[in-house]
Order: sequence, then C-alpha cells, then structure tokens
Amino acid sequence: MKLLLAIVQDADVNFLMDALTENSYRVTRLSTTGGFLKKGNTTLLIGVEEDQLREVLNIIESNCKKRNTTTTIINPSSESSLLTNTVPIDITVGGATVFVVDVDQYIRI
Repeated sequence: MKLLLAIVQDADVNFLMDALTENSYRVTRLSTTGGFLKKGNTTLLIGVEEDQLREVLNIIESNCKKRNTTTTIINPSSESSLLTNTVPIDITVGGATVFVVDVDQYIRI
C-alpha cells in the first residue's frame, strides 16, 4: 500500500477531489500554506494499493494545471523605501507536488 501526499493549489483542489471520489478513492483534505509565496494550498492524503498508483497520479496530473501569474519581491539591493522597493516577477504556479510513501500497515476502525 502507498500513501500519497499531494500538495495542490486551492484553485484545483475541488476538481481533483471530485475526480478522485468519482473513481472511488478516499481522500483526506488538509488546509496548508506554501513556504515560497505564503499562499494557501491544500494537502491531500490518499491511500492506494500499489496497482492503483499510476491511475491516481494520472488523475492528479489531469486536474492540477500550471498557470502563470505575477507577484512582487522585495529588491534587497535597492536603498529606497520599502513601498518602491518591490520588483514584479512572472512565476509559474499550480500543478502538484506528490510524495509517495510506503505504508507498512493500514487499519480502518
């Protein structure tokens, strides 16, 4: 058995959870916050048998899309005030980060 920890954007999580539950996968949703942008995201815990792993990864991939957005960063080399010290940058967000962990034992009570 495998435990998938899938970190996804909040914009994608409802579509992903619907697709997983429509395919009879159980999923637990945790609200989390990303470190880089400090924005909300969601971590899903999904337990699957090894022969189901590829199907679940395909469902995640088809429902979690990358997109481009603009954000600002503080320019550390500028000596001006903090209000004018920001630099806009384009970044890619979305998709999913998935950790696959071996499970020694699964107990459902």
